[in-house]
Amino acid sequence: MADRILVVAEDQEGRLARAAWEAVAAGQSIARAFGAAVVTAVAGANVASLANELAGAEISESLALTSPLLEDYTAEGFTAALAPVIERQRPRFVVFSHTYQTRDFAPRLAARFSKALIGDCLGYRREGDRAIFVRPVFQGKLLADTEPLGDPPCFVSFQAGTFREDSVRRSAQPAPVTAIAASLSSEAIRTHPGERFREAKQTVDLTQADIIVAVGRGIKSPENLELAKKLAEVLNAELGASRPICDSGWLPMDRQIGSSGQTVAPRLYVALGISGAIQHQVGMKGSRTIVAINKDNEAPIFEIATYGIVGDLFEVVPALIEEIKKAKTR
Repeated sequence: MADRILVVAEDQEGRLARAAWEAVAAGQSIARAFGAAVVTAVAGANVASLANELAGAEISESLALTSPLLEDYTAEGFTAALAPVIERQRPRFVVFSHTYQTRDFAPRLAARFSKALIGDCLGYRREGDRAIFVRPVFQGKLLADTEPLGDPPCFVSFQAGTFREDSVRRSAQPAPVTAIAASLSSEAIRTHPGERFREAKQTVDLTQADIIVAVGRGIKSPENLELAKKLAEVLNAELGASRPICDSGWLPMDRQIGSSGQTVAPRLYVALGISGAIQHQVGMKGSRTIVAINKDNEAPIFEIATYGIVGDLFEVVPALIEEIKKAKTR
């Protein structure tokens, strides 16, 4: 059985974003579970500095795949550059972060090896020598256990926030960096990239937020959202919501957190009037510190909360806002 985990680290505008480090954390976790070594790979026209940055993690080798034809991303170019590396490395798992770019080229890369991509995963577990990956199905209403069949490699991507960026293990001794000149021809790349995809202007990327204030049905009416917005303002936080709030149109769908929304892992997550159904927990349980305010002392959110306040949020939140303001003036 192959004894390597290959992590494909994605750069965004010349830097390693949070998703890249989350993929490294996922690879390290799987490697510990299966007694394997981690190798990272980053592709582009000039990625030596990124490969050196990745070498600071606890890995066995960092690969820099370079070619002038990789300056602009194309699915054909990335597939052609990564396929020979996978053939040489013979990894058991090829790990990606579940980004728009991954969704574009990773299925093509997996098909090159007659494999499927197990995408959008929320976790995994080891059963004997088998790997079981957990992913949402039916718009997040159910979670499915998915097992890769046949010989390796297995291609798998993880949702943002499934593994925390700060959980990456570092090494005092940098791993060796290997530069690989990708053998590409312009004739093989038949597509030409357009403008890089960006979300609509009103869309917020909650996966990048350090602090999130999220509201649930306990907020009672859309008029009461102003209270949550005031708390978010004093905390310099983004505003999120559970699915019922977005389904009701009180907040746009890009604010939804959960299995059918965004998966987040901020430093601080404040849940206001959120009961904590499993579909919501899936989207935020990776948060470093969770503060839950709910008048129902049996709400499931308290099972995962770091700090829980059983009380009326309309009494607790105003007092909390005032105390935060006082602390800022000291």
